[in-house]
Amino acid sequence: MFDLVIFDCDGVLLESEILSCSTDAIELTKAGFPYTTEEVCEQFLGKSLASMLATIEADHGKPLPEGFSDHLKRCNKVRFEDELVAVDGVEQVLDALTHPFCVASSSDVARLDHSLGLVGLHSRFAPHIYSADHVERSKPAPDLFLHAASNMGAVPDRCLVIEDSPAGVAAGRAAGMTVLGFHGGAHCPLGHGDRLKQAGTHRNFDRMLDLPALIGVLG
Repeated sequence: MFDLVIFDCDGVLLESEILSCSTDAIELTKAGFPYTTEEVCEQFLGKSLASMLATIEADHGKPLPEGFSDHLKRCNKVRFEDELVAVDGVEQVLDALTHPFCVASSSDVARLDHSLGLVGLHSRFAPHIYSADHVERSKPAPDLFLHAASNMGAVPDRCLVIEDSPAGVAAGRAAGMTVLGFHGGAHCPLGHGDRLKQAGTHRNFDRMLDLPALIGVLG
């Protein structure tokens, strides 16, 4: 049934969302835009940094400090170097997959290369690493997933997307792909699986090691 498995990165391959949401909340609050970690996760999970910052400025009716985007990137880079780990079981899953696979993430190329490299996953995916930098519209628009499928030579309706955010689920569904919702990341609160289901997942799972068997059931 499937010719390609497309992984989101943050929160699916990497335990990065809990770190970045926390860092973003801290730095936004310091800048006079108060957010909690939970609020950042709730409102901006799966969306690009540019989209998040534009929404924050619009909601607060004032601009963020000059250079704030680069400041956040630096803060997250330092924290990733100290604390980032892969989602438990990812390496075993990649070893077990018989399908071609790639990454399609709302993170920028530099962050993807750095974070995947920190946990030893960059070589498992390169050169098939696709970013919001490569398309005009980021998730929840379907552009990134369609771009990944096109570059991998796959038809959208034979692609399987693994996502952890409602925005990513919406993007996968809009692209005409089958979407599995992963809610086993450290950032996922109680009931997150229900949010993914409401966004349109075909099935959910919370243990990455279960993915190969689930793919076998689906196709």
